[in-house]
Amino acid sequence: MNRAAAFELVCEYTAGDGLRRHMLAVETAMRAYAEKLGEDVEKWGVVGLLHDFDYERWPNPPDHPLQGTKILTERGYSDEIIYAIKSHADYLEDCPRVSTLDKALYACDELAGFITAVAMVRPEGINGMKAKSVRKKMKQKSFAAKVNRDDIIRGAEDFGVELNEHIQFVIDAMAANAEQLGL
Repeated sequence: MNRAAAFELVCEYTAGDGLRRHMLAVETAMRAYAEKLGEDVEKWGVVGLLHDFDYERWPNPPDHPLQGTKILTERGYSDEIIYAIKSHADYLEDCPRVSTLDKALYACDELAGFITAVAMVRPEGINGMKAKSVRKKMKQKSFAAKVNRDDIIRGAEDFGVELNEHIQFVIDAMAANAEQLGL
């Protein structure tokens, strides 16, 4: 499990900067949570980084994430990493989120995307962003309409974190890496 190799895999399968930045944002949130919870920061970071690497080539369920998990298996990634990535897809009924790693990925995925969208419309970007402003934008159905608000709420509940605290934690993690994330 090597972060550099994981990023090479992302670049091999993902040409779009937006999707790459999304995976980097989820990686950032996952690393922050791993550190907070005393988990393996590298493993959690790699899971966040790789979770959508196959999406650009295979965007339709269940190809995403199943095509990617085949590639990860061939490249020797652990069953734990592969399972966590598979479990972030609600439509894979045989992969319920069981571990804290699985639940963290699900909780961070849609939220990181939504926070990015909010940051992109603020003159100051992510700097000084508060959970309250994210919650306000969540109520606006036309804003970042493709982001599933129920997934954000369900993710926090399943992960066992209070939603506002979770939102602020992910904002703060992403803000610390704002330049790399283009925020």
